[in-house]
Amino acid sequence: MTIQSTGYNASHPNRAGLGTGTVLASSTLNGENVRNASGDDLGEIKDLMIDTASGTIQYAVLSFGGVLGMGDKLFAVPWNAMRLDTENHCLVLDVSKDRLKDAPGFDKDNWPDFADTTFTDRISNYYH
Repeated sequence: MTIQSTGYNASHPNRAGLGTGTVLASSTLNGENVRNASGDDLGEIKDLMIDTASGTIQYAVLSFGGVLGMGDKLFAVPWNAMRLDTENHCLVLDVSKDRLKDAPGFDKDNWPDFADTTFTDRISNYYH
């Protein structure tokens, strides 16, 4: 995924240093809305998982469901399964709400081992 920050919502308190290139601070994406191609709200980004060996983002942790942060489920979504929509100020994940509800997920107190290839293969296969 190539991130183009041109025209992105610079009014967000963490977006003051966005610039116009393809580099963003990770804090600009935390809390960012995620929608599908139909415009349905799929939740928000809670965290980014970075492969320290390659220095690349591997997964976005997406929070979906629940009310006011209670009862929400977390999902590891492969970074390359999403795209940045600078015009609508959101990330786009092209899955339906029902498909997301059925995705492998986890709760905020029981995060998976992102180094476990069984887990990461399952996630990659689900979204591709």
